[in-house]
Amino acid sequence: MASSSTTAASPAYRGRFAPSPTGPLHFGSLVTAVGSYLDAKANRGIWLVRMEDHDQQRSVPGMADAILHTLEALGMAWDETVLYQSTRDEAYAAALAKLKKRKLVYPCACSRREIADSAVNGIDGPVYTGTCRKGLLAGRATRSERVLTDGARIEFKDAIQGKVSHNIERQIGDFVVKRADGPYAYQLAVVVDDAMQGITDVVRGADLLDSTPRQIYLQQLLGYATPRYAHLPVAVNVIGEKLSKQTLAAPIDAATPVPVLNAALAFLGQDSIECGPQDTASFWKRAIAGWRLARVPHSRTVPAPALP
Repeated sequence: MASSSTTAASPAYRGRFAPSPTGPLHFGSLVTAVGSYLDAKANRGIWLVRMEDHDQQRSVPGMADAILHTLEALGMAWDETVLYQSTRDEAYAAALAKLKKRKLVYPCACSRREIADSAVNGIDGPVYTGTCRKGLLAGRATRSERVLTDGARIEFKDAIQGKVSHNIERQIGDFVVKRADGPYAYQLAVVVDDAMQGITDVVRGADLLDSTPRQIYLQQLLGYATPRYAHLPVAVNVIGEKLSKQTLAAPIDAATPVPVLNAALAFLGQDSIECGPQDTASFWKRAIAGWRLARVPHSRTVPAPALP
């Protein structure tokens, strides 16, 4: 699990912030950026930025640059070149080929409607019943590729959310690693990229907590190391919806960065920093020194504050 110590240096620590460029940076994504940045820097580690733009249908032109400009205005500097998932198809194809060679992946012809009609609901939607495990029926064409989860059970301890245990076959089913509309699935892409970038610590939102067992399972199948995980609470609006483009979350105003950054600190259970509204250098120096992961609320959601 990610450490909250500011004295036990870990030069091998490599963390990352991985936004999807579907809209401007809002408070919910800012919380993840701040939490991942502080944990990396408090452990004297490396902090990377990765653009999860592999789904070009959802990515909005210009938004990747807009997010990077906002991070810069907030005084957050990444340590290596930004990685764009849209350039990584060759690596994802190689990982999929490795799984296929071991007969761990099979083609699936089922539509979403067919799955919904025949499945029970699990922790992340309908549980796939394995209809195509033994091969496609005559006249059916491949719509996606699924990974076998035959009896797979994954258990891990999250640094914030505690013990997590999933029987993937029963609670998720054989899940998609290459989608019907072409792109490689998020679960495969993030696992391949974390391994390539040598990520040791993943600090991200708790909306991805239920994805983590699937990712650990793929790491095991592909022979990758498993990072430590810490899932921060997700910022929600007054009716309990996650802040997002779909729920019309307001973009971050970085003109006076420190008040906004202090709002993120308070959300994460940390002490506020008293300094000038644009003095990001003083803010980060003191915020890094005071960062305590143990003080982050141990819940999946927290109401978003009214921003200054």
